[in-house]
Amino acid sequence: MKEVLKGSLEGIKVIDFSTLLPGPLASLFLSETGAEVIKIEKPGVGDEIRLSNPQWGEQSVSFSLLNRGKKSLSLDLKDPKNLKILIPILKEADIIIEQFRPGVMKRLGLDYESIKKINQDIIYVSITGYGQYGPKSQVAGHDLNYIGNAGLLSISMGRENDTVVPPALVADIAGGSYPAVINILLALRKRDLNKEGSYIDLSMTENLFPFMFWGLGSGFAHNKWPGNSDGVLSGGSARYNIYKTSDGSYVAAAPLEDRFWNKFCKAIELPKKFIKMENDQGKVIQEIRKIIGQKNKNYWLEVFNKADCCCSIVKSIEEAVNDHHFKVREIFSHKIFNDLGDEIPALPIPVDKQFRKEKISDAAPKLGNVNDQFL
Repeated sequence: MKEVLKGSLEGIKVIDFSTLLPGPLASLFLSETGAEVIKIEKPGVGDEIRLSNPQWGEQSVSFSLLNRGKKSLSLDLKDPKNLKILIPILKEADIIIEQFRPGVMKRLGLDYESIKKINQDIIYVSITGYGQYGPKSQVAGHDLNYIGNAGLLSISMGRENDTVVPPALVADIAGGSYPAVINILLALRKRDLNKEGSYIDLSMTENLFPFMFWGLGSGFAHNKWPGNSDGVLSGGSARYNIYKTSDGSYVAAAPLEDRFWNKFCKAIELPKKFIKMENDQGKVIQEIRKIIGQKNKNYWLEVFNKADCCCSIVKSIEEAVNDHHFKVREIFSHKIFNDLGDEIPALPIPVDKQFRKEKISDAAPKLGNVNDQFL
């Protein structure tokens, strides 16, 4: 009989006080790898993202994607009687995740120092925009504010009269969710070795600086700080740019290395005078735009497939999820279902299948679905 995979974190209990995206995505990773995740939510409303559009059955599709396989305990944290209900649960917990403003959990009697008194082994993660201390620690914000304060937005805002809002929630996910999971796994290993818990203070803003390693290097070493769209990797180079085709599609061109650049130039028949024009990238970009703009995407797809020069056609999300490559890789093989019985692919997570639990289809919890168990 085939052994049912229960996940690498089987036996780990997570209490998740967070809402919206950063914390819930982090606890989703833990849930998908076998941990029991109990989501603490406000009575009546629950996590705000339950109400976001589009709705899918009784709750939003975003909530369903981010909270597959978890449990929901609905409690008013301001009611002292509910603290008594939480104490036994927190005593058994391995991990706590929260993302309130600094000081809120302390006022509720649920801060790290308070929990440590009843559970010395606890791993406690606080995810905030700017960290637990410092001049900005109490400042409200969202992803756009965090990437703006880190300098990341300043190098890729588009043109003066045509600014671009980045589509990816980089701070929430790469600055919050991913570092949370990494640090939780490190804390679990530390606990295995030293029998000690950990407090983890995560600032989504400061976790963005590694994304600008090249700009930091240029600035620190040579005092040449990149500006808006003028860096090699932010639109200032012909070798790393986006070009429009005649039918309104786009080519993502990234022939950075000379061997790929030479193949690219040959494939598009770029005049020789532009190939070595390193000091006037604006003219090179304009010339390539003119050339690429003369043919449609199918023409360039065939050309670049033959050239092998790090160029591709930009796909829509719909085109990407239907790409045969991703179907072969089975990244959408896990499913979520709602209260109506409808089923859609679950959110893919960057965890190898050997570490995941085997439950292929699961649902997000209804608000307070385990209240009867604890109240």
